[in-house]
Amino acid sequence: MAKHYFTVTWDQLHRDAKALAWRLHSLGPWKGIVAITRGGLIPAAIIARELECRLIETVSVVTYDEENPGEPVVTKPPAAAGDGAGWLIVDDLVDSGATARLVRGLLPKAHLATVYAKEAGKPMADTFITEVSQDTWILFPWDTEPQFVAPLARRPA
Repeated sequence: MAKHYFTVTWDQLHRDAKALAWRLHSLGPWKGIVAITRGGLIPAAIIARELECRLIETVSVVTYDEENPGEPVVTKPPAAAGDGAGWLIVDDLVDSGATARLVRGLLPKAHLATVYAKEAGKPMADTFITEVSQDTWILFPWDTEPQFVAPLARRPA
C-alpha cells in the first residue's frame, strides 16, 4: 500500500490536461497523438481537442495489478506512429518510468507528455504539469467514486 494518496477529481484532471495542452501548443504542430492506455486516454482526448489534433493512435501497455507494479508488456503497438517523429505521446502519469521507457523504445522520436510525474519517472517525460512524491498513489477519477467519509473526530486513532 502507498504511504500517501492524492485524489484527482474530474475537474482537476480537466484543468491539468488543458494546462499540459497549453504547454504543448507552441511545440507543435503534431502529426498525431499516441495515448498510452488506459490512463492516457482521457488526457489525450482533452489535449487532442485543445490542439485540434484529429489523428489518435494508442499503445496498450499492461503494468499494474491494483497498486502492485509489474514488468510492462505491450499488448497493442502504435503502428500508425512509425518511429514517432512529429508525434505526441500522452499518459496520465509517469511513475517509475518503466512504461515510458518501453514506449520510448517503440517511438524514439516522439515527444512524451504526462499530466503527473513522480521523481523516478520524471526524466522520461519531456513535458509534465504536476510533480507528486514517489510514495504517493494517485487516485484518478475513473478509479474512484464519491462516498461518505466520517469526520476526523469519529475515526479511530
